[in-house]
Amino acid sequence: MAVKIRMKRVGTKNTPVYRIVVADGRSPRDGKFIEEIGTYQPMKKDSNFVLNLERAKYWVSKGAKPSDTVASFIKKASKAAAAVAAPAASAS
Repeated sequence: MAVKIRMKRVGTKNTPVYRIVVADGRSPRDGKFIEEIGTYQPMKKDSNFVLNLERAKYWVSKGAKPSDTVASFIKKASKAAAAVAAPAASAS
């Protein structure tokens, strides 16, 4: 079973909203999924995605392949988490 981390569209016409899900690669885009790990709202300007980085890293460690867009979200979330952790570590 090839597991992928990809987006599932749930928004209405002309108002796209996506859920970031872990799914079997053979299932349809909006079909069954294993776990929901985030959301993406492309119509919002700032902070338009939410991602459970811990679960994303877990699935990647188990061999799940993220789509290009989801991979960029993981990269951005990792940078944001590192930026938050760095000042907290130096302040102690």
